[in-house]
Amino acid sequence: MRTKKVFVSGCYDMLHSGHVAFFEEAARYGDLYVGIGSDKTIFELKARKTVNSENERLYMIQALKSVKQAWINNGSGILDFEEDLRKLQPDIFFVNTDGHSTVKEELCRKLGIEYVVSKRIPHGNLPARSTTALRAECRIPYRIDLAGGWIDQPYVNKLFPGAVLTICIEPEYEFNDRSGMSTSSRKKAIELWQTDIPEGDKEKLAKTLFCYENPPGTAYVSGSQDALGITMPGLNRFYYDNGYWPVQLENIVDAEILAWIEERIKLVPLYPRHYDYDVLSDTHITAIDAQALSEAADRCWQALKAKDARAVGQAMRDSFEAQIRMFPHMVSEDIIKQIDTYRNEALGWKISGAGGGGYLILFSETPLKNALQIKIRR
Repeated sequence: MRTKKVFVSGCYDMLHSGHVAFFEEAARYGDLYVGIGSDKTIFELKARKTVNSENERLYMIQALKSVKQAWINNGSGILDFEEDLRKLQPDIFFVNTDGHSTVKEELCRKLGIEYVVSKRIPHGNLPARSTTALRAECRIPYRIDLAGGWIDQPYVNKLFPGAVLTICIEPEYEFNDRSGMSTSSRKKAIELWQTDIPEGDKEKLAKTLFCYENPPGTAYVSGSQDALGITMPGLNRFYYDNGYWPVQLENIVDAEILAWIEERIKLVPLYPRHYDYDVLSDTHITAIDAQALSEAADRCWQALKAKDARAVGQAMRDSFEAQIRMFPHMVSEDIIKQIDTYRNEALGWKISGAGGGGYLILFSETPLKNALQIKIRR
């Protein structure tokens, strides 16, 4: 009987026991083949250099007894392994939960490859490990907006005032660059503060970050919800009225409410953006839709405080629909297909990373297969 071929692909920087346990689990299914992301690919996806070069990582992985063969992937982007996958023609493609994406799953379906998603299982009594955890030098968070996105831009809020709702996310995963998680603002925060958000008045710190990111003469001013969202912990409401900076800020750090939100927010990676993508083309920004966006955010805020899951889901959907009426290029056919797969499971949804490359943010009372959980900063 022929031994099955099992394929895995990833960065595998700062090789640790979690990687080894993952390889050992994958190798239980058959002969293990490992595709490694090149230094160039990882820099493009994560906007950082690797600690260990591609040749170092290849040398260490090839030395593991569970690995039959390893190589540097020939492609680029999140599907940098596609050419190698087609050439190998494995029986199984094995991924971790945080390495899962529907685009990988669909590719396997087209190629007739079994797609297996594993949870991280540490070896014996060893602690669970991740490369992100080992990169403990930087604890600067990310942010997700739940409703009201775009209303922080004056060309929207001058038509109708309203709020953006955000949650501050601990960096337990390394979200891809340009994923709609305030990665650009986060990089500027790292330049300013290196390791974490300093102590002190969070609004003043956010103003410092906002000014640093948008110096005089900036052609496109980043929305202040980005600087505020990663600086202020918990759940936030930033209310805008014809300006770049909110006229009112509300903050919730109640442990019960935040835990309730954490249990219901799930993230699924989106397809990559198309090369010539421009979210600001063909916009249709109107006072009617700005008002709809504002009112949906208000309903979402009240529902979150009341812990009314169905009302939160409906408000998220209403906010998202108002957004895409004004910015139709936020979504593509690929994104709509991904949303369609969860319409009967999730109560609400939106996206981070307009046009792709980010995440489908789902609000659900029930577990969703292969979705990431987030942790809100307290």
